[in-house]
This record gives sequence, C-alpha cells and structure tokens, in this order.
Amino acid sequence: MSLKRLKQPVILNAAGNPIRLTRGEQFHADEMQRKINNRFRRLDNSLGYEVNITTLTTIMKKTTEQKFFEVPPADFFAVRVGEGTWSTNLTTYRAFDVAGTFEDGIVNTGGQNGRMASADAGVDSLNIRVFPWAKQVGWSIFDLQFAAKSGNWDVVTAKESARKKNWDLGVQRVAFLGARGLNAAGGACTGFLNQAGITVNTTLITKKISSMTTAELKVFCAGVLDAYRSNCNRTAWPTNFAIPESDFLGLASQASPDFPIKSTLQLLQEMFATMTGKPGFKIQSLAYADAAYHTDVAAIAGKQCYVLSSYDEASLRMDVPLDYTNTLANSLDNFSFQNVGYGQFTGVLAYRPLEMLYFRY
Repeated sequence: MSLKRLKQPVILNAAGNPIRLTRGEQFHADEMQRKINNRFRRLDNSLGYEVNITTLTTIMKKTTEQKFFEVPPADFFAVRVGEGTWSTNLTTYRAFDVAGTFEDGIVNTGGQNGRMASADAGVDSLNIRVFPWAKQVGWSIFDLQFAAKSGNWDVVTAKESARKKNWDLGVQRVAFLGARGLNAAGGACTGFLNQAGITVNTTLITKKISSMTTAELKVFCAGVLDAYRSNCNRTAWPTNFAIPESDFLGLASQASPDFPIKSTLQLLQEMFATMTGKPGFKIQSLAYADAAYHTDVAAIAGKQCYVLSSYDEASLRMDVPLDYTNTLANSLDNFSFQNVGYGQFTGVLAYRPLEMLYFRY
C-alpha cells in the first residue's frame, strides 16, 4: 500500500495573503523533505558527535585542537600568586621619606639647639580590586555514551580543557590589556600596556625600530635610556624593553649597511646591557603591543606600543590571589553532572609609576 502525500498547510502572512516561496526556497524545502522521508537526520550543530563516514573511513585516534597564541605575563613583570585569597581588595602601603635637606641637620655647637631639625616618614596606600571568576561545565550520560561511541574523544576532558584554556587566556589578556569594559584610563582593571599616570613619549619612536636608518637608530640609542632615567629622577634602571612583535621580528636585519656585522637586535641588546649594567636585560617580543591586537582598548587603539620598565614587584605587579581551582563533579539525579572552575585575579598596577615609560606612535 502506497503512502499518500499529505496536503501541505497554507501559511499566511500578516496581511492574510498566502506566502509564496521563491524557486531557491522551494528547492531547499523539497531537499529537507526528501531527507526526512528517507529517514536521514540533519545535524543542527556542526560541533556535535555525528559525522558522515563511509566503509573506507578511519577515525584517527589523535584529535586536532584549537590553538591560541600564548604569552607568559610573568616574563614581563612580577605576578604574585596565592596571597590575599578570598579578599575583595588588596591594599599596598607606600612609605616616603620626609626628612628635609641634609644640611638642615648641621648643628651650631655655639648656640642653643633646643629645636633641632627632625626626620620623619610618610605613608599612603594603593588599592586594587580583586575580581572573582567562575564557570561551570556539565554533561549527561548521553554525552558520555555518544562520545564513547565515536571512539576517541573524552567529552569531560575536552570541556575541562576548554574552561582551563578560557581562564589562562583570559588572565593573559587582562595582564596586558585589562578586562573588557573595565580597562579605560583609571579603570578598575587595566593592564601592562594601558596603565594610568605613566609618562608617554611620542617623539623618540615614530616608526618601527627595525626600519630606522643608521642615523635614526643612533639617535634612538642615545636618547632612550636618558629619557627613562630623567623620568624616574635617576633612581632606577630599566630591565625590560617590550616591543611589538611585528617590529621585533624585523630586528634580525643588519644595523648598518656600511658595517654589516651585527643585527639591530644584537646592537640594541649590547647597548641596553652595557649602559644599564644588567647583563640579563631583556628585549621582548609582545604581540599585544601591535595595534592589530588592541583595537578595543580606547587609550591605545591604533597605536604601536613600546614599554621600558623595571622588573620589580615593588614597582609593577599583578596579583592572582586564587589560582584556577575546580570542584568535584556532582549530580542531583545521577544522569546530569556538573562542576565549577573558579579563581580570583586583579589587573596590573604600577606602584612606582615613574619606573615605567611608554613609547607610542
């Protein structure tokens, strides 16, 4: 006995008139109907378990995972982990000498010294907000069985890895650019590249260092450290120079066509190490410093960013009071399971802002 084709209902628009499909729309509607009649199931989610295979298909045991660029923040500045857990704010005191001039202490031995000059100390504090973070993952027995049937995918591990990667990359971005919506100048969560109150030099670097002529490179080398020392009143030496990755990768070119022995990177490395007296001085590649990677940060949007800084937690620091932790998986019905990953973090704060110097163009 043949099946009779069901009469299709007439769909009306708001005006009460029948809706007419175009030829293309009718083609897709007929195709969907054909698949349904042939008992084919259409996937609604392309990231699901079901994939089309043939008798000659082999499912490989190794899966290919999504990849992101990773930059360890602790290579650029101090990151303190585990202190101040469960706090909502972290307060750091700063001490200042209030002692007057040295000459004030000279004593006149021939006169009365009832009122001698005194030395004193002052103190203030800087406060930084701690942000709590948590995300859950969940799965059911169906998820476990579907993944097991596919032969080589652990759905629980995949979800946990995705959440941990979300934490790692999120803290990484906060470290350099601050948290979205909170990283405006003077905001509650700014990063290494957009600190408030840092001097910005826009005259010494006006183009890529890798594209500077020999004369321009000489002017840069002569002025960059003096600009930093003048900014901090000669009280500190820099230890790190972070530059955009697109510029760093060009420093392998020769520093001078007339004396093609050393690359620009070698020349700069030797200059910084010699002049600062720090053999371990680092010139560091930083992708976030490229304008293409911070278009949503108003303070630096469209700018190539360079940072000369001192690696000292008393000068510049980020805190992670509670590193990433997860709870044990639990269930109310023994069918659906879930757990939570959580942590706490802050933005970056310059405790001695004069020991940082920005260059932008």
